[in-house]
Amino acid sequence: MSQWKKVKIDFKTIKLGDYIEPIKTTVSEINMKNPVVYGVTNKEGIVQTGKPASKDISNYIVLEENSFAFNPYRINVGSIGINDKNLTGCVSPAYVVFKTKNGLLPKFLFFYLKSDYGNHLINWYGNRGGVRNALRYSDLCNIDIPDIRNINQELLLQKFSLVSENINQITQELETQKKYLKQLRQNILQDAIEGKLTADWRKSHPVIKGDPDYDADALFEKIQKEKASDKKQKELSPITDEEKHFEIPEGWRWVRLGEISESCLGKMLDGIKNQGINRKYLRNLNVRWFAFDLTDLLEMKIKDEELDRCSAKKGDLLICEGGYPGRSAIWNEDYNIYFQKAVHRVRFFLMPDMPYLFNMYLFYLSESDKIEEYLTGEGIRHLTGVKLKEMKYSLPPLAEQSEIVHILSVLLAKVDKLESQISRTRNICKTINAKHIKRCI
Repeated sequence: MSQWKKVKIDFKTIKLGDYIEPIKTTVSEINMKNPVVYGVTNKEGIVQTGKPASKDISNYIVLEENSFAFNPYRINVGSIGINDKNLTGCVSPAYVVFKTKNGLLPKFLFFYLKSDYGNHLINWYGNRGGVRNALRYSDLCNIDIPDIRNINQELLLQKFSLVSENINQITQELETQKKYLKQLRQNILQDAIEGKLTADWRKSHPVIKGDPDYDADALFEKIQKEKASDKKQKELSPITDEEKHFEIPEGWRWVRLGEISESCLGKMLDGIKNQGINRKYLRNLNVRWFAFDLTDLLEMKIKDEELDRCSAKKGDLLICEGGYPGRSAIWNEDYNIYFQKAVHRVRFFLMPDMPYLFNMYLFYLSESDKIEEYLTGEGIRHLTGVKLKEMKYSLPPLAEQSEIVHILSVLLAKVDKLESQISRTRNICKTINAKHIKRCI
């Protein structure tokens, strides 16, 4: 069922179909020589895309002055353009091309279709529950527009433009603030993994050799004793000086993830081969940053002997293998959850706080693009089990881990609050713009 509901419009409207007409003139019909081929984007409108056109463009549609063009499958995201710069050229025959008539000003219509009202109506009339939504010319004709017979389009355009310009300036400033907050988050996480956040804490908590709470070497040795019982764990290559991108404090240690944890992928979904009882499981779509979306869990058959390997228990870290490689969250529920092969389960040795810290570390890697060195594949990137185990990590002693967790939770909560404020302000701007349009009309 369509998720779109028609917006409530409390101003007098008419149907767009009475004020537009299609343009179907082709390059061959007017014998246009070497025409420029244009495309449409949701930001620039009608532009040269740089993509190669078909070898035969004789059936491409000619752009007229002040004509409109859009891809029926892309207009739902605002990808529509107007030829208000008198461009000479053509567009793909897959596009819908039309012009206004009967007194409807092209710029007035363009502004309306790009507004929240217009975009919502585009989605309403183009979203008919198909596999892929599309707005064809016949759907376009059904769109409701203000009754231009009783309004001054030129005056409204001036008012619209003034308010939109002010809102655009505010929106641009908000986007700049979002970038600053993203950088601030990266800086906080970088300071955490370098030990800078706990520099003052270490002054009153010096290294105590042999104590895992205050000496990472002792903690590492303790981990290795437990790990030694797992014969499947393979030795990982030592971390070279070239791989150490920053200095770590005294009492810390460089490790690879595979040296302090065990990991595995979940079960492959195969409706024919899978046997057992149907159980709900996590896909990579269910793994968000620091949380899980459990609203649309699917089921697959899992045998009893597969339950332990394919389930996560409280405290396990789950990491996306693909989609958005590195996205991760800690399973903190009191019941086990199953997961598919697109998700890594990481289980740490002897470390109640470690999953939280590593989750933050992964977030930093992904946000700063440093995770790229661990991904494989061309185009579609993946985080394989081998590369996951090779990931470098600056390991603090246990007591310092707890302190880092505390400091990070306080600082990042403040960043989250600021980001929420920016989102609320952006929504207010959209509301003001919509109210201004309605008030003017």
